[in-house]
Parts: sequence; C-alpha cells; structure tokens
Amino acid sequence: MEKKDYIGIVEKNMQEEIEFLQKLIRFNSEERPEEKGPNGEVYPFGKGVAEALDFTLTEGEKMGFVPKNVDYYGGHLDWVAKAEEGETPKTMGILGHLDVVPAGGGWSFDAYSGEVSDGYIYGRGTTDDKGPVVAALFAMKALKEAGYEPASTVRVILGCDEETNWIGMDKYLAAEGAPDYGFTPDGDFPVINGEKGIANFDIIRKLNPPAAKGLTLRALEGGSAKNMVPEKARALLNSTEKGAYDKIKEKLDDFKATHLVINGIEPEISGKLVGKSYEVSIVGKSAHGAHPELGLNAISILMEFLGELNFANEEVNDTIDFYNKHIGYDVYGERIGCELSDEKSGKLTFNVGLLAFDKKSITYTVNVRYPVTYTDDDFYKGVIETADKYDLGIVKSRSQEPIYFDPESPMIKTFMDIYQENTGDMENGPITIGGGTYARSMKNCVAFGALFPGDPDLMHQKDERLALDRLETMTKIYADAIFKLTQPDFSM
Repeated sequence: MEKKDYIGIVEKNMQEEIEFLQKLIRFNSEERPEEKGPNGEVYPFGKGVAEALDFTLTEGEKMGFVPKNVDYYGGHLDWVAKAEEGETPKTMGILGHLDVVPAGGGWSFDAYSGEVSDGYIYGRGTTDDKGPVVAALFAMKALKEAGYEPASTVRVILGCDEETNWIGMDKYLAAEGAPDYGFTPDGDFPVINGEKGIANFDIIRKLNPPAAKGLTLRALEGGSAKNMVPEKARALLNSTEKGAYDKIKEKLDDFKATHLVINGIEPEISGKLVGKSYEVSIVGKSAHGAHPELGLNAISILMEFLGELNFANEEVNDTIDFYNKHIGYDVYGERIGCELSDEKSGKLTFNVGLLAFDKKSITYTVNVRYPVTYTDDDFYKGVIETADKYDLGIVKSRSQEPIYFDPESPMIKTFMDIYQENTGDMENGPITIGGGTYARSMKNCVAFGALFPGDPDLMHQKDERLALDRLETMTKIYADAIFKLTQPDFSM
C-alpha cells in the first residue's frame, strides 16, 4: 500500500470528521460528581463525560472498530490485527481523553457549540483533547477504508478524568492492561521527549474566631481548576463600622488606578455593595497551569489588594501577608523557596490555581511542574520551611514523577522521522514540557502532537479553537504514524 492511498481518504472524509468533532464538543464533559444513569448505571465522573464516551464508542463501532466501556472510567476502540494461530499480536495504543477543564466565561461563541468560523472550530476540548482524539480515530478509519491490515492491534484509549486525578486511567489499566507501545496525541509536535514532574498540594491556614469587632471576610474564592491560572477571584467583606465601605472603595479606586497593567496584561478590578457587605471582584487572564507566565493570576491581584486592609482576625492578616511576601506574582517559586531548573527541561513553575474559604480556614491550592532531574522532595523542602514560619499546613495530594527519553533514542527518532516526512520541518526538534500527559501511565509511550510549532497554545483558555487545516494535517500525520508503527517488522 502506498501513502497516497490512505491520505486521499483522509481528505475525502474531512467534512465528516469536522461534523463528528462538532458533535463531540457539544457534550459538556467537565468532570462532575458521581451520577446515576437512566438504568442505574454509575457515571463516576458525571453525565457529560459518560455521554461523550458513549457517543465516541458508538460511532467508532459504526466505523468497524470493537468498543469496550470499562464502567465509564474509560474505554477503547480496537482495530484488531489478524494473527497466525497461536500468536498474539502486539497492541499499539493511542491514549487520549474526553474530559475537559471548566469553560469559564468571555467566549466569542458558546464554549460547547462547536461553532465553525473563519477556518476554525471553536469549543472547549478542540485542542485538549477531543480534536486530536478525533484525528486519530479518523486516521484509523482512512487506513481501514484503504484496505490496510495492521500487524499490531490499534487501540484508541479514551480517558475520562485526565484533567483531574487520573482515577479513571488507573481503573482502566487495572482492568485491561497497558498497550505494548504507543503515543498520546495530547501535547506538541514534533515529539515530546520529556515531561516535568507534577505535584499538587494545599497550603492551609486554620482560623480562630476574631478576637475583636471590625472588618471580616464573608466569602473568599478564586479559580476553577488547580491546573489553570485563575481568571477570576472575589472577596466579600463585612463591617459594621460607619463609613468602612467608603474607605474600602477609596482604597480600591487608588489600587485600580495604579494597576491598570500588570505584567503586560490589563486586569478588571471592581467593587460594589452586595446587601450589607462589600464585594471586590478581580478578572485576570487564564492560561494552562503549565505556563503560568502566560496568564495573570486573579488570586494574586486580590491578595495584593486585601493586603492593604486590616482585618479583625490577625490570622487572616498573616495569611494574606504570607501570600504577598512569598508568592505574589511569582510563577517560578522564587520567594517561597522552591526555585529549581535544569538544562533538560528548564525552570520549575508554580501556580496557585484555587482559593477557598470556609470561616474556619483559608486554602490555597497549588500546582507545581518541576524539572525532570529533580524529585518532589527537592521543592517541598523549601515550601514547608517557609510555610512553617507562618503556622501554615501543607497537605499533599497526587503527584506524578517526571519522564524523560534521550532525544537520540530509537523511539524519539521514529516519531521525529514521521513528523519531518509529513511537514518538511527540519528545524524543530524534540521538546520537554511542563504539561502532564497519559504518556506517564505506561512504558514505551510519548506525547506526539497535536500542537504545531509556532501555533498559539489555547488549551485551558477562552476561545479554545482548532484550525481546520491543522485538523487535516494532524489526521494525515497520525494515519502515517499508525501505518508505520504497525508494520510486521516494526520494533520500538
């Protein structure tokens, strides 16, 4: 079989592929608490994720692939390889995910409309990771329609909580086992040879009732996901002192006048009376938690302003003071004591993604991406030492160790050859990233696409969109990759 045989079919099927992606985007697959289906089935990550999985498996079966639903924790579509009697073919996996981060506001089109405009398809998940998953599926479809018979089974694995805790992938792999080798279309081209370690933790300050009357917090919140730079944050302040809100408004006006631009980005800073309280609202700029330098953290702006006020509860004042002195607008952990870097993967990044308050505590949820030559113990040491000075607690949650492959390894060179042959790009080489992909979940797996060099990274941001010509190109690349990675003589 020649390459032109299946590449031509990719081109023929593009309108069908676009419509498939539009339908998939229209499922709001933000993770939700467990729900029950109409027949009593359990949806561990909510109805939207389950519906997206059902749709993809059903449509994939119509294409001729064998579906498997693992209790809505995940699923797969198999293109089963023919084998000689007594032989078991290897399995080449393509690991993607159907869940998405919260959409947020400020979109040009509804975040779950799948609107096509000016050569782009808009919607949450178009680039992370529904678009690349659809590209891989239609790459399989083109090869199958061309009459190709793979020597290895091709398995598209559909994850359901990649953006949060990976419980689904753990359950799926425990039930089905891991493929022998493969890739995840959830990163960057040309190919990702290293991923920084990822750690999430809470910085918590327990609060006692204030000892005196005065300014108090009624509410304090910010962010929508720990792995996103928070776009919004708000505080609801309360005081019975006459004229207190006039003074706060005056301070806020002065603050706004001196913070028209922060790190090159224009924030929105506002205040208003809400019943018997005064609300301060901040709008910054969202970005992927792996690239906090590209956003503007609304929590940091809010903390800076609140630092100009004097609360009746000194523990509140101390906690705000800690934030402003040791975090502020830092994105590399400089002042909290965890600044790390190496030649292979660059600097550690530090993002406060969530802010929560329940009158008994204030909690900052932090997402850290640390260089591939370090461990999480290396940065926790400095963070804990700093937090101890303020009587703050550190509560660790799930962490993921870094992965790294030598750029000259056969695996990386194979993917580089496929990319270069399809794009003619001989300048860009293997890269390391701060993002975390399913490549960590199995051996012999790397992230291969789908963000092209030089294209804007709109993952986790408003107006996430995918150029239709890029969708076609990545589908052709994945078709070529499947073809070459499933030849009888291929070995990783």
